[in-house]
Amino acid sequence: MVTDKTKEEIKEEINEEPVAEETAGDSFDKNEKEVKEEKEEIKDEGKEEPAEDENTKYLRLMADFQNYKKRVEKEKKDLYAYANENIMNELLNVLDNFERALEHDGGDGFKEGIEMIFKQLGDVLTKSGLAEIPALGEEFNPQQHNAVMTEDTDEYESGMVSGVMQKGYTLNGKVIRPSMVKVAN
Repeated sequence: MVTDKTKEEIKEEINEEPVAEETAGDSFDKNEKEVKEEKEEIKDEGKEEPAEDENTKYLRLMADFQNYKKRVEKEKKDLYAYANENIMNELLNVLDNFERALEHDGGDGFKEGIEMIFKQLGDVLTKSGLAEIPALGEEFNPQQHNAVMTEDTDEYESGMVSGVMQKGYTLNGKVIRPSMVKVAN
């Protein structure tokens, strides 16, 4: 058995050595045995590479599964965080109506009751992750503000929000309704 030879050397020897059909019986048998052993060594060496490929496939499969688990966990987290988005949008209309009702004076008792209900509703929404987008006097941000009109004013610099027509809100950091604003020229 030859172990110091490389695959190429063995292949060259096999191709270069003429195999005599009829030589001395022992030498022919010996050459034939050596050729078979060398072929088996080549086959055995080739079998090691697929094992490495199997390990690589296994590691890739493990990595893909870990990535899948992370992606599913993130999707689940986002689903829980934004599951209330639709109901929040509906409640925003109620919140707006409360604000409008508070602007009109209907007596001390009426106004106090409405203010208490408004505060209670605001606390519940804030606890659920709702936050108002600051707008008045802020620089116009198209990701948070919806410019409905522009106006000339000396009170605010150009590009600043000069009036809020409808408040905007975020839910857990995501804009669910941009502020409807006037922008100063």
